[in-house]
Amino acid sequence: MTSSAIEATGLGKAFRRRGGWALRDCTFQLPAGRISALVGPNGAGKSTLLALAAGLIAPGEGSITVLGGHPAHVRPRIGFVSQDKPLYPQLTVAETLHMGADLNPGRWDAGTAERVAAGGGLDLGARVRSLSGGQRTRVALALALAKRPELLLLDEPVADLDPLARHELMGTLMATAARYGTTIVMSSHVIAELEDSCDHLLLIGDGRVRLAGDIDDLLAVHSLITGPAGKASTGADFDLAPHTTVEARITGRQATALVRPAGPLPAGWQTNDLSLETLVLAHLRNPDAPPLTLGAASASDSASASLTSQEATSASAMPQEEPA
Repeated sequence: MTSSAIEATGLGKAFRRRGGWALRDCTFQLPAGRISALVGPNGAGKSTLLALAAGLIAPGEGSITVLGGHPAHVRPRIGFVSQDKPLYPQLTVAETLHMGADLNPGRWDAGTAERVAAGGGLDLGARVRSLSGGQRTRVALALALAKRPELLLLDEPVADLDPLARHELMGTLMATAARYGTTIVMSSHVIAELEDSCDHLLLIGDGRVRLAGDIDDLLAVHSLITGPAGKASTGADFDLAPHTTVEARITGRQATALVRPAGPLPAGWQTNDLSLETLVLAHLRNPDAPPLTLGAASASDSASASLTSQEATSASAMPQEEPA
């Protein structure tokens, strides 16, 4: 297994039908074995990034390397569950799993497939067209997990599950990662849930990487501080230099700020506990805050990630939206 599951350098993708860039100038490194939370507002480029990593579309600029190679060439080692979870409606659940086994010879774990799909009492003889959204999610996850991928890409995987099923399937994902060392990237809007499961963060806004790195490291370089508001009436009036301010807010006579410290705090200020949710929400509310990528040195050095002519031809032959 390579030391990096995904490396992107200057990665960009535009779609003419959408009128612009879905991703632009994204550079980051995802170490192998991590469980990464992919977070951002709707339209930020999360689904596009996952499709690029899965080898389903080709970059418009820059490069992306997955498991040490071109995404299209390592696709058997990747599991991908998209938001729409495309399945053949005329097949039964059992037939769908058998098809998965036929498409993944030598890698298929039939026990995992049946256990995940049949959870919650799902009838394996039921036709896919009759399944609810949550049941379709079970089948799609069963297909992805049963091929024992080295990299698992999940686009809003548990959004349509009830709380009990969500807890069960998240447990299954964590057990898979622990047992096989699987790298998992999952997008979700439920930040508090990701905090319990993930150890790496990719925060995307306006098509660009805003925060990237191990969650513990990102939390360590930020501080949530409170202190006297003084004469400031709004957060915009606040100057906390030399600290880098991500967000500052005034409530009565007290100011609260999320900063990247650059020395001792001013007199009268104190630090508070900082959660992943607080960190992410502050950056989402303040899109002009300075971006930060930790541990991306090898990604920036990854000239080998550029496509060969043969690889580019292979990638461009795949169905994709027309780039701008």
